[in-house]
Parts: sequence; structure tokens; C-alpha cells
Amino acid sequence: MVLLNARWLTSAILLLAGTGAALAQSYPTKPVTVIVPYAVGGTTDIVARLVTTQIGNGLGQPMVVDNRAGGGGNIGWGAVARSAPDGHTLLTTETSFTIAPALGTKQPFDPKKDFAHIITAAAAPHVLVVNPSVPAKTVQEFIAAAKSQPGKLNYGSGGNGTNTHLGGELFKREAAIDLTHVPYKGAGQVLQDLMGGQVQALVTSLPTALPHIKSGKLRALMVTSAKRSPLLPDVPSAKEAGLPRVAMDFWVGFSAPAGTSQPVIDKLNKAITDALNSADGRKRLAEQGLEPVPNSPTQASQLVAAEMQRWGAVVKAAGIKAD
Repeated sequence: MVLLNARWLTSAILLLAGTGAALAQSYPTKPVTVIVPYAVGGTTDIVARLVTTQIGNGLGQPMVVDNRAGGGGNIGWGAVARSAPDGHTLLTTETSFTIAPALGTKQPFDPKKDFAHIITAAAAPHVLVVNPSVPAKTVQEFIAAAKSQPGKLNYGSGGNGTNTHLGGELFKREAAIDLTHVPYKGAGQVLQDLMGGQVQALVTSLPTALPHIKSGKLRALMVTSAKRSPLLPDVPSAKEAGLPRVAMDFWVGFSAPAGTSQPVIDKLNKAITDALNSADGRKRLAEQGLEPVPNSPTQASQLVAAEMQRWGAVVKAAGIKAD
């Protein structure tokens, strides 16, 4: 009886493996929707459109970007969590996805269990930028100014609990300074007020700030990485500025609903990796200040878990709660 059960189990496993492989060969059977939980034009949206343009032909079906903004990302995340796990609905995940669980908001899904992570596609450092009217020309001068007048200088963010908020808190903590947080309802609003002089500083992704740095509307003081960005060769890294623990990448990955078969996950991983490694893919990413991160599904999952742990500690230390 035990032998029969063992044979039955082995046969079942082989059957499932064969079914999964066959599914991957025929996948996709219809257009693939990539849900971006933010508005058009942000870094996450840029990466989604770049990758989907590159890989749609390779998969044999069109890939359609669907922007589902709202709820701090929860609307888009929830839509994918509820989707059929067949690889035809994907999600862009990024830093805010890993911050949200620590904020105490009720989510109609489990961010740790309801998603299968495919790849961490691209990453870029954040950058500390100030309005040109701010006298400080270096990070050290800005820190000195903040210490001389605690709480008088402020920094903006795209909203409570966003990556721009956590970036500001991380900088405050490591520099041992007191800055006043001014939350906005999106990155576009804070950028406008920063350029208008209503707020003095912002920590945001390099692709978001780069056009305004190039135009002279913002001054970059530091990139949050161990080395300088080739797009801002005159701007010191966090390590050079004496703040090595202000290491903060803005990354964008692709995920699917939990339960999506591993052969389909692997096929998507290969297609996205090929797109990222193509000459055109690398060129277009570099133009946005992004670097390709063609890792494995296991590595992508490990990054998400590590980021959740890291930002959970920052949220707790800063006492941040969701709006």
C-alpha cells in the first residue's frame, strides 16, 4: 500500500510538472495587463512602459499598461492580488510596496503571501535636492544650517509613508538633524512647491529629479548610493558625504498573483531579463538614470522581504502612521 501511494504521488508530481511546462509553452494566450498602482509619468510607470514595449513582441502577445492610481498603491496592489494566477495580470512593485505593511493600514490582501515576485527590473539611487535659494552648496553645509536652527528647515514628501517621506526620515536620523516634514498628495505637487521655494529640500528618485536638476531649478547635494551617478558626476555619493547608511535605491520590479505557476514565472523572468540586457533596453534605462537589475525570482523575493524588514524599522523608529 505504501509503495502504491509512493508511485501515485510520483506520478502526480510528474503530471503537474508536465502540465506546468505545457502551460508555459503556450503562455500567453491573450494580452498581458501590467497594473501600475500610480499615475502616468512617474518612475514606476516609465519602467513599466519601457519593459512592456521591449518584451511584447518576444512573448507573442501585446502587453498593456493599466494605471490604477489611488489609496497609496492599495487599489492597484489589491486588483492584482484578486486576479487569476495565470500570468496575464502582472504588477509593478517598488519601494512603497515594502513600506506599506509597516504603516498599520488595513489591506484587503496579504502583501507577504499574495504575490509571486518575478524580477527586480531596474533601480536608481535617490537624490537629496534643495531649492537653489538655499545657501548650502554641500550636504555638510545643509546639515550645519539645520543644526543651527532645529526644526526651521523643512523637507517635502509625496505623502505620509511614501518613499520620499522615508528617505527624508532616514537622512534626518543619520545626519542627527531636526527637519520639519511637509507631506503633499503626490510627487508632482511637492516638486512644484520645492521649485517655488515653499519647501527647502526633498529626497526623491533620481529619474524624477533629474530634468529639474539639469534645468537648474533644483540643486543636487547628494545621491543615496555608495558611488556617484554617471549622470551627476559632480554630485557626491552618500558614502563620500559621510552618510554611508543613507543608502537608498528606488527599484521597480514585476510580480504576479500568488499561485502563478513557476514555469510561467520563469518564462516572464527570462523575457524581462532579455529586454533589460538588450542594447536598446540598457540605453533607455540609462537615459532615465536607471540601471538594469536582472535577478532571479528567488532574489527578487529576498529583496522584497529585506526591504519590508528595513523600512519597518525606520517607520517604527520615526513613529510614522498612515494618514
